[in-house]
Amino acid sequence: MKRYPPFDPPEYVAFRSDPDVLAEYRATLRKDAARRRVLARLKPGDLVRLYEGMVRFRLHDITLKRWVMQGVLSKAWLGTGEEAVTVGSVRALRRGDLVGPMIRNAGACHEMGMPVAQMLKAYLGTADQITRGRDLHTGDPALGVIPPTSMMANLVPVFTGIALALKQRGEKRVAITYVGDGASRTSAFHEGFNFAAVMQVPVVVVLQDNQVALGTPATRHSAGKMEDLHTAYGVPGMACDGNNVLDVFAATSLMAGSARRGGGPGILTARTFRMGGHATHDEAEARALFTPEQFRHWGARDPIGTFEAYIVQDGPSLDGRKRTAAPRRDANLRLLEEAEARVTHEVEEAEREALESRRSRMPEPEDAAHGVYAEQAAPRSRRRVS
Repeated sequence: MKRYPPFDPPEYVAFRSDPDVLAEYRATLRKDAARRRVLARLKPGDLVRLYEGMVRFRLHDITLKRWVMQGVLSKAWLGTGEEAVTVGSVRALRRGDLVGPMIRNAGACHEMGMPVAQMLKAYLGTADQITRGRDLHTGDPALGVIPPTSMMANLVPVFTGIALALKQRGEKRVAITYVGDGASRTSAFHEGFNFAAVMQVPVVVVLQDNQVALGTPATRHSAGKMEDLHTAYGVPGMACDGNNVLDVFAATSLMAGSARRGGGPGILTARTFRMGGHATHDEAEARALFTPEQFRHWGARDPIGTFEAYIVQDGPSLDGRKRTAAPRRDANLRLLEEAEARVTHEVEEAEREALESRRSRMPEPEDAAHGVYAEQAAPRSRRRVS
């Protein structure tokens, strides 16, 4: 993928595939037999879509960061370095399943079918998208994307209720939502997920362990291991490499399949790393929380760069043609470049559309009072019977 020095973390600008990291990537995909079986069913087109999803997510975030630098926005909340968690988990779902992304899971929106332009318009507060300028948290229930609130873990009780309805209706659908390591320590998470465990509803919580809660490293806010949290609720749990999109996909497929078959809820812990600040306003402070060695370690594990390297070197022929190793590698690289070009054009067009909406389709001031309160009809007069 093309690198963007003004916007990418410096470790990504300098990214080169590391043989040891690639060997680690391969080993992760070999170590679990059940996950290997899931991955064996993937077709070349599925691999391309996983790649496109992560590139689309990265470019969406780069657009937001550029807008911050240009003064279009005051700040933005990004998922840079965590794209594999969101894209891998959403791509493992089936039609009819529901997703509740938090703001760092913006990729869930476009992978469920939302146009990128609609996601960008939410940040710009235009009138021609679902929140009508009121909130940058967005979604589309018609596509199975439930818009979140800004309060951490508040979608856990909401999705427990959604999953309870799915169970009561006998529907073979799954609800999936996300929490960070800090959000997993809130009362909203505990109360919601404890009820989910007791009621055995089909909800999967992806615990996105990016090792920091706002500005507090996980080692300072939690004594236990994140991957052990499921034991407190008596439900299944799995851990996966959150920078390996294939491992995330396989683990989510297994957990969602279990929930769909009546196995109840589960927690999937995806270990990853936040390569920036809590938002764009505190990146310098975020860099001070961790050592340069930690950033270099995770920079070498860029989820897009490592997936590219794996597909080019080890992946099947993406166009289905039989080739020997070197021609296959060249063809796969060319097809990934073509996929990146398609997605880049898509995001550029989305940006143009969103900025045009900012120019011409902002909400009217009086719209702020519409839809805030439910209107109650006046009671009918009753005839007194003598």
